[in-house]
Amino acid sequence: MSAFLSILIILVCALLILVVLVQNSKGGGLASNFSSNNQVMGVRRTSDVLEKATWGFAIALFVLSLLASPKTGGSDAAAEKSSVTKERATTMPAAPAAKAPATGPTNPATPPAH
Repeated sequence: MSAFLSILIILVCALLILVVLVQNSKGGGLASNFSSNNQVMGVRRTSDVLEKATWGFAIALFVLSLLASPKTGGSDAAAEKSSVTKERATTMPAAPAAKAPATGPTNPATPPAH
């Protein structure tokens, strides 16, 4: 389910980017191509459609992000991480014992007494 939501979020993001790039605040963009008088959709109507599409994709992105947030982690991720850490600690072998230092004369400069 989370993979489906992630793909849907990426798709909505790409569409939102395309719609925003088509718009131009100074009257250019896609709306400038429909400036002839015999078009069914005029310049103003195209701008309205692009604005509504922008708002629709932005709201869809917001809703999809809210739906995906509990699925991708959140507060349960920390609890899951700590349980994995505890599991590894119990399954890891103990460290090898350190070798005992060699016993010998404490001062090697003096020869041993006979």
